[in-house]
Amino acid sequence: MTNHRLRSTPVPGTVDAYTGVEFNLGFHVHHYDLDLTYKVGPNRLEGTATLTLTNWRELDHMTLDLQPSMVARRVTSRSLTGGDIRVRRFKQSHGKLRISFAEAIAVDEEFELVISYGGNPRPRRTPWGLLGWEELTEGSLVASQPNGAPTWFPCDDTPDEKATYSFNVRADRDYTVITNPTARPMPTYLATVQVGRYSRVDLGRNVIAWLPYNVGPGDFAKQQAMLEFFEETFGPYPFERYEVVVTEDDLEIPLEAAAMSIFGVNHLRGEERLIAHELAHQWFGNSLGVAQWSDIWLNEGFACYCEWLWADHQGTPVDVSVRQHYRRLTRQSFTLADPGPRDMFDDRVYKRGAITLHALRRLVGDAAFFSAVRSYVAKNAHSVVEPFDLVNALKAHAPGADVEGVIDAWINRPELPECP
Repeated sequence: MTNHRLRSTPVPGTVDAYTGVEFNLGFHVHHYDLDLTYKVGPNRLEGTATLTLTNWRELDHMTLDLQPSMVARRVTSRSLTGGDIRVRRFKQSHGKLRISFAEAIAVDEEFELVISYGGNPRPRRTPWGLLGWEELTEGSLVASQPNGAPTWFPCDDTPDEKATYSFNVRADRDYTVITNPTARPMPTYLATVQVGRYSRVDLGRNVIAWLPYNVGPGDFAKQQAMLEFFEETFGPYPFERYEVVVTEDDLEIPLEAAAMSIFGVNHLRGEERLIAHELAHQWFGNSLGVAQWSDIWLNEGFACYCEWLWADHQGTPVDVSVRQHYRRLTRQSFTLADPGPRDMFDDRVYKRGAITLHALRRLVGDAAFFSAVRSYVAKNAHSVVEPFDLVNALKAHAPGADVEGVIDAWINRPELPECP
């Protein structure tokens, strides 16, 4: 079982307004066991996914997300509490695996689904580019935010449903397979498999880099120091260890996963800002996940602010970074609390989110701000958060401060407040 809460407000409608994915209702997936074999040359993925579930309403049928390039060949089920659960039939259509049961499953049953499937995985085309399983020159990578996970395994692909994972992934000889190095619960978009020709380099007590052969760590050598700085600022690192994969291919942007980040070889030098950003996501986004994509600023605003905190630690005052990026924010209509799918990864979300945090810091003072954030991080570890969780933490550490007023001005209104 996972220790997480669901979103505090009812799901609006039956489709995620940001991804366009129809919700899979009636159950929670608690664990995914993925047993996979990947052939690099033909880009062929074969596997069995065993899902452990409980249902919160009676189920005579259910759906999971699975892209057409992955074909389900066999689906079976069994009760884990002594009941009789049998799959009557299954079919795939419109990105869904649709499963019907011989008899309705009573509420609060715990059961397994075992799905054998395979195909040639490929990324899905989305408004944010190609997402999911993608071939590299030598191997493959997975980058799924926000809805690429069904390109490689059947799942309930929504951000507020966290589960634990176990991986058994095989690839061709001479290829290294790297999966999330954590037993902590995570949403589907943060699950990953990286396949390539890598050598392992230990960068500190709990930081590992996977690098192309004959390539040094470059700026990644600073990651242990970064991790310890963020631990001092926000509390203990939330996973067992941190791993970084550097692909031989150039990548346009780094990619986040739970307890891991993926960079291209082009990020080895001169990209310290991005290295800090992705590491910060392990606290903000990966441990503290969003309940719905409209709150993406909680992930990206904190990660961006952490870039500026690391720069401050290195000698560039945070106020310099705030002023620099404030000047670049446009004054066109834009609401941080609900930027819409087109703008959810817009740079304004990152920068206005970060400056919102600085405005709150200036409101309550450094001591109260960082105490509140540490409390917010500890209370909601490996769960999901919404803006009111941050507001409540700040109000508890700064009674009397107009926290709600500042939040309202910065995230709910399109006008840009004065620079804090």
